[in-house]
Amino acid sequence: MGRVGGEEQAYELDVREGEEGRLDRFVAARLDLSRTRVQALLADGRVTVGGHLAKKSDSVTRGMVVEVVVPPAEPVDIAAEEIPIDVVYEDEHLAVVNKPAGMVVHPAPGHRTGTLVNALLWRIPDLAGVGGRLRPGIVHRLDRDTSGLLVVAKSDPAHRALADALKRRRIRRLYLAAAWGHLDESPLTIEAPIGRDRRDRKRMAVVPEGRPALTRVRVRERWSRADLLDVALETGRTHQIRVHLAHVGHPVVGDATYGGGWERGMGGPERAWAQELARRVPRHFLHATELVFDHPLAGERMRFRAELPEDLAVVARWARGEPAGHGRPAAVPRNPA
Repeated sequence: MGRVGGEEQAYELDVREGEEGRLDRFVAARLDLSRTRVQALLADGRVTVGGHLAKKSDSVTRGMVVEVVVPPAEPVDIAAEEIPIDVVYEDEHLAVVNKPAGMVVHPAPGHRTGTLVNALLWRIPDLAGVGGRLRPGIVHRLDRDTSGLLVVAKSDPAHRALADALKRRRIRRLYLAAAWGHLDESPLTIEAPIGRDRRDRKRMAVVPEGRPALTRVRVRERWSRADLLDVALETGRTHQIRVHLAHVGHPVVGDATYGGGWERGMGGPERAWAQELARRVPRHFLHATELVFDHPLAGERMRFRAELPEDLAVVARWARGEPAGHGRPAAVPRNPA
């Protein structure tokens, strides 16, 4: 369990069965930190076991309690940039944005400029400092190549209320995803813990020591060798939808990280269709299509919807066998209801 004092966070971690081993590996897995970061915490005397300062060489066994104090991240200066963004709703407390694919949500190493936060600071100068300087106003994230809706807080009270609603699973986030193959069961609930992949720290994976993760899936359309799915997030782990769908054997179409080359393993007459779908999709086929929550101050129900952007809509039309140019508008945001 973690508790927050200012920006500093303290954790008490109970070592469970199957988590025994090196202390730094245990802390890194439980807190989703890099081993380098954990070793720095150990060197700074911020990790204790049984009330005693821990060392990098220590091991943990079942029943131990490890206490970790994580200092606040160093603030960084984030420049406001005049970047066009699609704001589908805005009031004095929040904004709802339809993020394009290819845009990173907040600055990070390798992406200091051109992010959604840079664009938001140009449009909403007062956003600076809301919810912390590293990720001002950000309540939840979307992967760089995932398009769609997210809510941004414009005041600290709104940020606290929305973050609490997200934690309590009171914000409904619905996605459209195309996944390889056909689900045998619909609706399907996927409940499997997610953490860093032990073999590649840049990837996530279903691992016993991971954080609880729950995804609900329903088939919307059945294509030749793929399904178009409605996916609802109950938790918000990194890459959750992509990891969970790959875990059950149906990776997201176009996902080079968790499902690259899936179509090459197919045989029979439908192999050519699958290869053509893979060729046509410009990125992983994942779009945040619906967002529902209670207004953090006024309390009324807010509901927004954004249809598939054109880069994915044209792929869906092809997969359905529709003539080129036929279909619904690419993006139709809905006002709150």
